[in-house]
Amino acid sequence: QVQLVESGGGLVQAGGSLRLSCAASGLTFNSYNMAWFRQAPGKEREFVAGINYWDGSTSYGDSVKGRFTISRDNAKRTVYLQMNSLKPEDTALYYCAAKLRFYSGLPGEYPYWGQGTQVTVSS
Repeated sequence: QVQLVESGGGLVQAGGSLRLSCAASGLTFNSYNMAWFRQAPGKEREFVAGINYWDGSTSYGDSVKGRFTISRDNAKRTVYLQMNSLKPEDTALYYCAAKLRFYSGLPGEYPYWGQGTQVTVSS
């Protein structure tokens, strides 16, 4: 059974930093593309960042480029999201997701999801 468990969310002031973690089990982690999405109340789920399984290449949503960094540790079966220079508009529930084969920024193409971790940025 695949499980993705996010942690590291919380309340932070604008300009601050947080690091999210997503621990994976029940899958061959180093064969999976990993991604972070977020969803704010009343909004659609939004792609934040993704990292490929074979070369570690990364991609980011336009709203977080230059501020967020995704990374993975295959030995620990964990993917991270370092979030710097946080803004109130970054407030959302952040989800970790996993998929095989081709990389995608579309949430509908990810079969495995975590339960989410809340990030709240105060102004």
